[in-house]
Amino acid sequence: MTSADFLFALLGAGALAAAVLPRLVAGRPLSMPLVFLVCGIALQSTPAPLPEIDPVSDRAWVEHLTEICVVISLMGAGLALNRPFGLRRWRAPWRLIGVTMPLTIAATGALAWWLLDWPPAAALLLAAVLAPTDPVLASEVRVGAPTDSEHDEDEVRFALTSEAGLNDGLAFPVVMAAIALAAAAGTGLSGGWVGRWLLVDLVYGCAAGVLTGLAVGTLLGWLFFRAGRQAVRLSEHREGFVALGATFLSYGLTELLHGYGFLAVFVTACRIRAAERDHGYHAVLHDFVEQVERLLTAGLLFLLGVHVAQGALASLTWQGAAVGLLVLLVARPLTGWVAQFRTAAGPRERLVTAFFGIRGIGSLFYLAHALGTEGFHVPAEDLWAVVTFTVLASVVLHGVTASPVISRLDRLRLLKARRRLRTGRPPDEDDVANERL
Repeated sequence: MTSADFLFALLGAGALAAAVLPRLVAGRPLSMPLVFLVCGIALQSTPAPLPEIDPVSDRAWVEHLTEICVVISLMGAGLALNRPFGLRRWRAPWRLIGVTMPLTIAATGALAWWLLDWPPAAALLLAAVLAPTDPVLASEVRVGAPTDSEHDEDEVRFALTSEAGLNDGLAFPVVMAAIALAAAAGTGLSGGWVGRWLLVDLVYGCAAGVLTGLAVGTLLGWLFFRAGRQAVRLSEHREGFVALGATFLSYGLTELLHGYGFLAVFVTACRIRAAERDHGYHAVLHDFVEQVERLLTAGLLFLLGVHVAQGALASLTWQGAAVGLLVLLVARPLTGWVAQFRTAAGPRERLVTAFFGIRGIGSLFYLAHALGTEGFHVPAEDLWAVVTFTVLASVVLHGVTASPVISRLDRLRLLKARRRLRTGRPPDEDDVANERL
């Protein structure tokens, strides 16, 4: 058996499993990413000819593979959101971005500095890398396929999905701050980099991402739904792969302008969604993106399992493990809870939203990207060990708990809606989603 033959068989089995597993594990304390992670760990213990995975020496392909997965998941998240954009309607994600994310970054950086004794640049990098959330790794906590109703998304799923769409892009300025701080430390620590970071990396990068995303999304919205010629009006032909074109066009143009492509892709998706909110073509686009995203996620989690079995955590210390667990179990839940006061969510919903700050593919991308630009005076293996452990712990912890917790909330909402209506009419999705717990 050659390694190429084995690879073909493995890819085929993996693709079939990615199609079947979501339905098999539905309602159980399992998730598809967790199953693929375990399969990768288990298969590495067999004589199977699996590749040696080293994110330090193979940093470039790790960066680009995770990059593709993240941008596709951002397009899927934006297309799935039914709730129109607005300051009041989006109060929960604004709070999670404006309060939870900075506080979590500060707490993570302090933990890395205190427990790991890392220099400021490395501590800030770890904080930035672990800032993005990733509900892709637990599908129960994200919104489903797009519908024609603006009110059928419960607060937990909406908050976590929209937060992930925004913070995957907004973590980039903090990563750039860590890179600039590391460069400054190598030439004598000073604050000379702060002004350029504020103007270029923060203000310009975010503005370019938002404006390019709006421009591309507006153009594509017209092209999809309002173009005069039927041959050009792509919604008439219902081809799902067009979503990939929208994703890579938005991302590539923004990166050419030195803006934040992750932010642009999410804004583009939201703008396309708003162009013709009730059109069935959104479901076609979303379904295609979701299938591609599922395949990529399954493959990456399988490779992560192989990497773990090959010794990814050999450099992990108890202090590094403690930092990862404290981020997942203390820093994110506390800051997430505080940020949601005076939002529409009820106490139980605030608790669940705060707990499910899932770390995943975005963290792997940001670390690979940063390590390709600057040295951080900490061995790259140590950084990878802490981030890999945190992602691994998140996949296990949140993958096991997501289905029971979210199912419990759904049952409570349904029961409350039935009691409130007190009619013969069963509650519809809008009735159930609008209940607060």
